[in-house]
Amino acid sequence: MAFVKLVKNNAYFKRYQTKYRRRREGKTDYRARKRLVAQAKDKHNTPKYRMIVRLSNRYVYCQIAWATIKGDRILACANSKELADKYDLPGYFGLKNWTACYATGLLLARRVLKQLKLDEIYEGQTENDGEDYMVEEAEGQPKPFSVCLDVGLQTTSTGARIFGALKGALDGGLYIPHSVRRWPAAEKDQVESELLQKYIYGGHVGEYMEAMQEDDEELYGKHFAKYLEKEVDAESMEDTWKAVYDKIREKPELVRTKKNPPTKKKTKKLRLNSAQRKDRVRQKMATFQAKKDAEPRTQPTVCSQMKTKKLRLNS
Repeated sequence: MAFVKLVKNNAYFKRYQTKYRRRREGKTDYRARKRLVAQAKDKHNTPKYRMIVRLSNRYVYCQIAWATIKGDRILACANSKELADKYDLPGYFGLKNWTACYATGLLLARRVLKQLKLDEIYEGQTENDGEDYMVEEAEGQPKPFSVCLDVGLQTTSTGARIFGALKGALDGGLYIPHSVRRWPAAEKDQVESELLQKYIYGGHVGEYMEAMQEDDEELYGKHFAKYLEKEVDAESMEDTWKAVYDKIREKPELVRTKKNPPTKKKTKKLRLNSAQRKDRVRQKMATFQAKKDAEPRTQPTVCSQMKTKKLRLNS
């Protein structure tokens, strides 16, 4: 047999260092997090805010957070489910596409500025024309609210939905250092404003609806059933999203709903000590014996007598 080198020997396991739990689970990129969280020493305990964007299979989630030793603290949050619940989106459809990401980013920006009483000073880009926009400092007023984009483990490819949330937050009035090169069909330092405007108002979805309707009417009716149920088609798509954006700017604050307490309060049984447990066993045994004594005793049948005889003979 050939010589096989033992790689994972005693020295290997002595030096082995377990990775952080969230790295083992594949949830956090600690190399990126360190650069997003680390604050300059001369700024002492000043929070360094991040705009966190995460996508699930159904919704978009955006948060403004800052890191502490005990863990991250959340300043404001928004998710795309609110668009249907509170902001006049006709139904629960299209809540994770590029347009929904833009609307959620816009909602978060307007909400946090309202919370910090900066919403009237920095209104953002009121006309969604698709041009690149960066908020400018107002003279004699507090500075714009500055954050960094935190994309987590998501792929930052050209036209990715996370950049829709970024564009929405920029148009909402947040100051976020960024580049336009990863926006839909953008080149190195240029952006096609008409194409971006089409994405903002859901035009790319409308185009797909028209193409599918021409190719396969049955599949179109099945695929866009929720849209058609609420009478939203390619023509009315832009007006639908315009109404949503207007409502977001009109009333962005988070309204907390009242949660009804449970009708019956759950009570946990007290744990018994040793003497109580033994007494409980005695009571059970006494109850069982009393039931047994109360039952009438039956005379053994002929069949049972024959069985006992056979057993005696065999033995």
